[in-house]
Amino acid sequence: MIGSFEKNQTEKNNDIPLLLQPWKIILAEDHVRFRSFIKAFLEAEDGLSVVGEADDGVHLLEICDCCVPDLIILDINMPRLPGLDAARRIKELHPGVKVLILTMHNNKEYLQEAMALGAEGFLLKERVDTELIGAIRKILNGGTYITPLMAEG
Repeated sequence: MIGSFEKNQTEKNNDIPLLLQPWKIILAEDHVRFRSFIKAFLEAEDGLSVVGEADDGVHLLEICDCCVPDLIILDINMPRLPGLDAARRIKELHPGVKVLILTMHNNKEYLQEAMALGAEGFLLKERVDTELIGAIRKILNGGTYITPLMAEG
């Protein structure tokens, strides 16, 4: 198990165990302002801790060598090593790490490739403000998440 929790305690209305130790998250996003927004958004939530930030896929792999997270939120389009290639390497090196792909591309091929390589989630950037926390919680509790905009079509 990745986090420890009290069985009788749950957070808000999510019916999810309240963690005694926060989930460790690494953000991999090359746009600094968007990455800062996501970090602030996550750090406002109980039980989530951003332990690393990467601006490209190579940097992400370097961070994972010294700090293995519970979850990586990973942009598809990044310099030096694209997000899907980075996700593939992460799954090879650290199979227990969960990956949530974050993208502006409403593209079924990206979705299919991400899920085939073992990503646990796929979220459109336009839905971050309304879906990110729910997606993270679902993934960290063993589920998968595909943004409804992608699942519909």
